[in-house]
Amino acid sequence: MGGTAREQILAAIERICSGPNDTFTVSDVLDTLRAQGTDLAESTVRTHVTSRMCGDSPDHHGTTYDDLERVDRGVYRLRPGR
Repeated sequence: MGGTAREQILAAIERICSGPNDTFTVSDVLDTLRAQGTDLAESTVRTHVTSRMCGDSPDHHGTTYDDLERVDRGVYRLRPGR
């Protein structure tokens, strides 16, 4: 499995949300990535989903993205129009 952490995570999220469900948890993303044989550390995935890629989180990193929105505690979805 190749690509940046963000690319791998977005691909996993698209797989998760390809059905009727448009929300996901970090555990869903981790399970999907592990099934695909990712080499990403769990901490990297958690940091990306909950902070770097979530527009609702404070900017604690040099580079952040507005890919995700938090809809409930521990529950996320892709931002509309993304």
